[in-house]
Amino acid sequence: MNRTDFLKLTDISVKESKILLDRKCYEGAYYLAGYAVECALKACIAKRTQAYDFPPKPEVVRSFYKHRAESLVNLAGLEVELRIRMQSTPKFASNWGHVTKWSEEKRYETLTSAKDARDLYRAITNPRNGVLVWLKKFW
Repeated sequence: MNRTDFLKLTDISVKESKILLDRKCYEGAYYLAGYAVECALKACIAKRTQAYDFPPKPEVVRSFYKHRAESLVNLAGLEVELRIRMQSTPKFASNWGHVTKWSEEKRYETLTSAKDARDLYRAITNPRNGVLVWLKKFW
């Protein structure tokens, strides 16, 4: 996969998350909203690699295949920018908090609340302080 693939997957995941949210399919909406952030972070990582490719899977780069936002932020080299943004913008820090609660294991859950799904979707898509708006500056 390459950076372009991750950019497309980010957009697709956000769009499908909204469709599921509108149809009250909260588990899928929540999972896809978090997955959109994962893809956006991987696009940021890919931007730092040769020809924008996401690193191959040899054991040396196993850490690039994580799903946790905190780990991916570090691999993307965005930890300082994230800290600055969170310190300067409390609403963004709150939105980031919603993102860090997400995990790829959510795809197996069957009891996601409407509130959790809406909160995560808003946290990533808010046009002023959304996590994806911030990440787009780096991809």
